[in-house]
Amino acid sequence: MSMSNYLLRRLGFMVLTLLFVTLITFIVTTILPGDVALLILGPNATDKSIQALQAQMGLDKPLYVQYIDWVFGLVQGDMGTSLRFGDPVVTLIMEKLPKSLLLAGAATLIAVFLALPLGVIAAVKQNEMPDLFASMFGFIGVSIPIFLWGLVFILVFAVWLNIFPTGGYVPPSEDPVGTLTHLVLPASAMGFALTAYIMRMTRSSMLEVMSEEYIKLARSKGMTQRVIVLKHALRNAIIPVITVIAFQFSYAFGGVVVLEQVFFWPGIGRLTLTAIQSRDIPLLQGCIVVVALMYMLSNLAADILYGYFDPRIRYGGDE
Repeated sequence: MSMSNYLLRRLGFMVLTLLFVTLITFIVTTILPGDVALLILGPNATDKSIQALQAQMGLDKPLYVQYIDWVFGLVQGDMGTSLRFGDPVVTLIMEKLPKSLLLAGAATLIAVFLALPLGVIAAVKQNEMPDLFASMFGFIGVSIPIFLWGLVFILVFAVWLNIFPTGGYVPPSEDPVGTLTHLVLPASAMGFALTAYIMRMTRSSMLEVMSEEYIKLARSKGMTQRVIVLKHALRNAIIPVITVIAFQFSYAFGGVVVLEQVFFWPGIGRLTLTAIQSRDIPLLQGCIVVVALMYMLSNLAADILYGYFDPRIRYGGDE
C-alpha cells in the first residue's frame, strides 16, 4: 500500500475516532449539573427569560438534535460562543493554540535531548554507575508530580537565583528574548518530567536490541562500539521510543493544566481550566476536541516516522 493510500485510510479512521470523541464529550458535558441559561442570566432571572434564552441557544431541542447541530457546526469551523467571554470559541482557541504548541514543542525537545543519550548510555553500561544514575533519575522523574517540578524550578531559578521570571508570557512579536526567558522555566520543568518516561523506554528498547544476533555479528566483524550503538542498535530501537515521544508531546500540549496555572502560561490547558471553573460548556467542548485532535495528529506523525527510521515497515502491505 502506498503512503498516500495509507494516509487516506488513517485520516478516515481519525474522522471516526474524532466523531466518537465528540459524542463522549457532548454526553459528559451535557450531564453536568446546572442550567446554562440560568448561569448566564443569574439567579434573579424569570422563568420566561430563561425559556427564551434556552430557545435562542437551542437548549430546548432534544439532545440528539443539539448534538447533530454541534457536530455540523464543528465541520463548518463553528464551535459556538463562549459563555464567559462572549467571543467565538474558535477565536479563543486559536489565540491560545500557538502558545501551547510552543511550550509543548520546547518541552519535548528538551526531553528528547536529555532522554536519548541517558537511555543509550544506561543500556550500554547496564548495571554500572551510569545505568544506576539514569535509573534513579527516571524513578525520581516518574514519582514527582509535574507541577512540583514547576514549583522547584521557580524556587531555585526565579526566587533564589533570580535568573528567570516566575511566570507569564511575552509575544515573540513584541520581545523575542522576553519570550525565551519566560519559556525556559515552564519548558524545562515539563521537559524534565517527560525525560523520565522517554529515557526508560529508550533504555528498555536498547537493551532488547543489543541482545539480538545481528548485534553480536557486528561485534564479531570488529565494528566499533560507537558504530554498533548509533548505526545499528539505536536505529532499530527508536520505533517504540517515537511512540512515547508522540504521546508525551500530546500530553504536554493539553494535559498539564496545573503547570500552566503555576507559570501563568496562557495556553490550552489553562483555558480548559477556566472553562471548567466557569462551567463554560461550549468552550470546554472545543478545548477537549482540539486536544483529542492533537493526540491523533501526533500519533499519525509517529506512524509516518516509523517508515523513515525503519524502511522495512510497509504501510498495510505484505512484508
